[in-house]
Amino acid sequence: MGLYKKLFQQTFIYGLATVLPRMISFILVPIHTEYLSDSAIYGRISVIFAYFVLFNVFLSYGMETAFFRFFNLKENKQDVINTSAWSLVGTTTLFLMLTLFFTPELSSLLDIKPEYFKLIIWILALDAYVIIPFAYLRAKGQPRKFALIKVINVTINVFLTIFFLVWLVSWHTKSSLFNAVYIPDFQVNYVFIANLVASAATLILLLPFYLRLRFTFNAALWKRMLKYAYPVLLAGLAFSINEVFDRILLKYLLPDDIADSAIGAYSACYKLAVFMTLYATAFRLGIEPFFFSHAKTQNPQKAYAMITKYFVIIGALILLSVMVFIQPLKYLIVRDESYYEALAIVPLILLANFCLGIYHNLSVWYKVTDRTRFGAYISGFGALLTFVANILLIPVIGYYGSAIATLVAYASMMVLSYVYSKKYYPIPFQTSRILSYMLISVALGGLSFYTFEENYIFGIASLAFFIFFVYSKEKDEIKKILKS
Repeated sequence: MGLYKKLFQQTFIYGLATVLPRMISFILVPIHTEYLSDSAIYGRISVIFAYFVLFNVFLSYGMETAFFRFFNLKENKQDVINTSAWSLVGTTTLFLMLTLFFTPELSSLLDIKPEYFKLIIWILALDAYVIIPFAYLRAKGQPRKFALIKVINVTINVFLTIFFLVWLVSWHTKSSLFNAVYIPDFQVNYVFIANLVASAATLILLLPFYLRLRFTFNAALWKRMLKYAYPVLLAGLAFSINEVFDRILLKYLLPDDIADSAIGAYSACYKLAVFMTLYATAFRLGIEPFFFSHAKTQNPQKAYAMITKYFVIIGALILLSVMVFIQPLKYLIVRDESYYEALAIVPLILLANFCLGIYHNLSVWYKVTDRTRFGAYISGFGALLTFVANILLIPVIGYYGSAIATLVAYASMMVLSYVYSKKYYPIPFQTSRILSYMLISVALGGLSFYTFEENYIFGIASLAFFIFFVYSKEKDEIKKILKS
């Protein structure tokens, strides 16, 4: 059980590193929905952040995953650190120079104001410069430092957002100092300026990593890393399409007079599924180094099967809990009632992100066997489903079509990865038991959301039944884990 103890310790700390900052940034949702003048502005910001996700994938081009893979192989680790870091520094600097030079043309192409576009480019570049330093902290098992820097980043972002959107707007007439920095109708710029300052502070905190780098570059190693990384890039791009491309398609497929406000409502209610996203992300951050470092141990498949089962158990509990308490959560997170029109998408997005989390656990088979091209194939298929389903459904049922497309894509990817894993890297999953946990959670959650809305007696009874059912099946194994 030593392996599991280490995994859970790292996952807990990486969970804090991910959950605490995002819970702090979660404050931004009620701030944005309450203090931005209307949902249309929030919708426009959501579309721009969708482009953020896509560009981030291109700028990292799979080098983070390649870094983990080669760092854990028996070769010069310093070569891996130097080569991957200088590779990203070079490509990011080139990206920064070209995009700033062609800002008028690119901002027109993407329908983003040039003043926003310049801020976005600098944020993207600063975030790309810290990819390998953060990966190094994870690879060296320094989750506390990783967590601290992440918390500082988002704390700065949130503080400045509150300052610009709440305090500065309210106090600029009362103070000559605030009035000197206040600019009317500058809300969107303020959101990105807060993000830019936070990204710059993060790079400053991680500068010691670069000061220790050697000015060496192993071209042969770099080619091997790129060969490993390019399928990860394709997979990441496909994931980005699955995750955010629906906002971009909504912008172009909905009538102009309702598109921005509809995207705003959709994006705000999408945030109500954040608890599943936080859980899956934290688990992935903790488990990815674990998968690579224990790939050569005796019978790692048994460990992977057990880890996946408990991921599903906790994920099913989170899904059910959010569905039971969705009403108080919506008042806490999304303050403006005009956004609640999109509340019906929450069960679909919750389940979709649950399937995505399971997919990430299943994806160990192609990562540890160096078959990363399958990740590109599977996520590419998911992206194709996302694109086609959105094109077909948005004109008919609006953003509900986007939610359905997301669920279909992630569920299909999960099933495909499971099928391929049985062929190339058999893992003894307890499939029937895992499915029973998922189905019970979805059924009880659906009843709580659609039939017994705000009936907390039924909801709490459902949670108690689910916990009792799981314990009755897993009590012997749970006792062993707790004793360890």
